[in-house]
Amino acid sequence: MKFSKRAMQVTPSATVKVSNTAKAMIRKGIDVINLGIGEPDFPTPKIIADAAIDAIRSGKTSFYTPASGLPQLKEAIAERIKQDYGVVYPADQISVTNGAKMALYVLMQVLVDDGTEVLLPRPSWVSYRQQVNLAGGKPVIVETGTDFKITTQSLDTAVTKNAKVLVINSPQNPTGTVYSRDELAAIGQWAVLHNVTLIADDIYGKLVYNQNQFVSLVQISDEVAASTVLVNGVSKAYSMTGWRIGYLAGAPELIGKVNSILSHSTGNPATVSQYAAIAALQSDQSAVETMREAFEQRLNQIYPLVQQIPGFKLAAKPQGAFYLFPNVEAAVDLAGLNDSGELVDQLLAKAHVAVVDGAAFGMPGYLRLSYATSLEDLVTAVERITEFMNQFLEKQVSGGIGIETN
Repeated sequence: MKFSKRAMQVTPSATVKVSNTAKAMIRKGIDVINLGIGEPDFPTPKIIADAAIDAIRSGKTSFYTPASGLPQLKEAIAERIKQDYGVVYPADQISVTNGAKMALYVLMQVLVDDGTEVLLPRPSWVSYRQQVNLAGGKPVIVETGTDFKITTQSLDTAVTKNAKVLVINSPQNPTGTVYSRDELAAIGQWAVLHNVTLIADDIYGKLVYNQNQFVSLVQISDEVAASTVLVNGVSKAYSMTGWRIGYLAGAPELIGKVNSILSHSTGNPATVSQYAAIAALQSDQSAVETMREAFEQRLNQIYPLVQQIPGFKLAAKPQGAFYLFPNVEAAVDLAGLNDSGELVDQLLAKAHVAVVDGAAFGMPGYLRLSYATSLEDLVTAVERITEFMNQFLEKQVSGGIGIETN
């Protein structure tokens, strides 16, 4: 059987692979703590689940909806955007997709031709690059500083005449970085000047901590908003990862093209999930705040503990999302390993903690640890990693060799 070039050049998702391996070990009875997947450990709030059950019982969920989503859901999304952002999108400028990942995928299909360059920060979410490849485009990596943020200077270094799209994810996966209004304004104005379409991946926008503030590109100015496609969904903020509802908002002509592709690919998102999403967006948002507060508490308690792991370095405390992204180059050296990928394998096999190699995000020598699990499990996971690393530290000390650990 001969496979297409696009199928041969795409690699499986590293985050999904790690999580699947961890879950397989758990099914075998191995006590693995999974910090590899970006998924809240909270159940979907009852008010949302009840709305789905009511929709089933009333017979609303048995039939197709428009490929771009229920009109009622689009209206709920438009109202939620208005309340959260102070920005107005008519319902016909919104498309509903099978998760925010599908929204991003279909955007690449609409915006990217063969050879089109898409600007991506280093590091960035694992699927951006693969989605660009699947569209026939060319991912162009924009370097960041120690704060993991791109600047107009780094964009100037990376841009060419073929660059047509720039993806900004704030709060960012995998680092938890949050861009300020001034930083986004500079990037937005740069994109307008260079005729580059902005994709604002705001999926973690409600998960910001310790008095930090979330701002979206669509809030910067009318000019920047007109050059931006907003992507969001219910997975992270409402603990609805399994329901698979995302959405995008943008210019009418773009939405028309998106809807055409959706009509020939996924069709409509699951009808029952759409009714659940309406309930989520129209709720009083108290469940979101409860979860946000829990993540903030976990971050504040686990961050100093991770800082003390031998060989782990955290440049700055994350401001949002639910990830830590430590530099582990010293840990790799301490353990006598070749790279961070080997460290990931060793932590899973011997410490029974699943994490993701930073190489998947474009930054080898780092690890991504999710704190979207219970505080008890987080503390235990850090204890296991610390114990694993301490054995090498003790060998170094007994051998009279010192090493910088943090």
